[in-house]
Order: sequence, then structure tokens, then C-alpha cells
Amino acid sequence: MTARVTARMTGRMTGCTTERVAGRTPGRRQVKLLALTAAVAASGIALGSVPAAAAASGTPRFLAPSELPPHASSDWYAGQVTPGQPDPLPMCGGEALPSISVHRTYRTDLDTGALQVTVVERSPQRAKDLAELLRKDLANCAKKVAQQHPDITAAQKYYGKVDAEEGAHVYGVHTEASWGASDINLYSVGRDGDTVTLVHWGQMGGFADAQVADFKKTTATAVNKLY
Repeated sequence: MTARVTARMTGRMTGCTTERVAGRTPGRRQVKLLALTAAVAASGIALGSVPAAAAASGTPRFLAPSELPPHASSDWYAGQVTPGQPDPLPMCGGEALPSISVHRTYRTDLDTGALQVTVVERSPQRAKDLAELLRKDLANCAKKVAQQHPDITAAQKYYGKVDAEEGAHVYGVHTEASWGASDINLYSVGRDGDTVTLVHWGQMGGFADAQVADFKKTTATAVNKLY
């Protein structure tokens, strides 16, 4: 989404609805880290000599540019992983993101852009609550946008659930402004134990231009590769 609103913003599909408006098991990460430690010990390598990316397996990982929906005429480029909320906030889900968020932005040479925001909560239950809050915000996004911006018509679709860790859900929002601007945005929110991630993809166009299948693959990758 361009500045006309705020920002633009995969897996088995279990349903699709349209609206138009004018725990991870506690300890899983620790088990993975213990398994790494055991493997290192068995190999006779000192843990301190393990590459930082492996030794820091308790830090959630972000999508690589190559894991985003492919663009027909441009490569994807990624910014740095940055602490804090993204600025500007995503049009949908942005108001629910806490200050402990960590984000990464992605761009192409054209109008298509993307964003991933990850939040590590203090417990799986708090992460579950945050994921539900984000889902509610995404489910009501078109209605909220239309109410806040009388010159914009918004419509949305729910594209179903993606099977990844504790699950993820995918939404699409199309906005059309009175001056002719038309943007399509895809959002997903997923959870792995105490960690929640929000993924957003957007470009000019309508629902017919939404790369839903590719975005679902991206969503599954984003959730599965957190840890």
C-alpha cells in the first residue's frame, strides 16, 4: 500500500470468505538447542567454535528475499533486521504490534513490497493471545479502513489456514481510492510456541493479481524457519 493509506502489505487452504465494505509445546526450542549441543559434543567440536547462526538458534530467523513470492520482472531486496515496530505501521495488524517487535522490510525495483514482523512473547499463552488479537485486526481491516478513509472502498477475503507449527492464517485486502488508485495486500499471522510472526505482501492491482499460492508458501516458510 502506498502512502495513500499507510503501507502495502502459504500450506493448505481450508476456506475462503469475502467481505466488502464502502502452543508450540513448551520446551520445543530448548529441545532443539539441546539436540544441537549433543551433536556438537559427540563430534568433539567445542561449542564456542560453532558458527554464530547455529549457536544462536534461540533467535528467530527472518525470510530471505528468495523465499518471497516471485516477481515477474524484478529481484527482491531485503533490509536489515531491525528492533522495534516498522514505520509506517502496516495498514492491517499494525496497531496490535507491541514495542518489542522486530521487523524486516523487502522491496523490488517496481511497486511490490513486503514486510515481516516477529514478536517473541514471555510465554506460549501470551503469544497465542497476540496471534488472536492480530487475526481479529486482520479480519476487520477492510471495515476499519473504509471507516477511517471515506474516499477509499475496501474489500477483503479470508484465504484459510496454513499448516505450519501452531498454524497460520492468510487474508487479502483490496483497496480502491476515489482518485483511481487500486492496491492488493496479502497478510498472514502465524505462531511457533512463544513467537508470533506477521507477513505482508502488497502491490498495485486487485484480487486477480494476488499471488495467494506463492504467499501461502512464503507464510509456511516464515513460520517453520523461526526456529
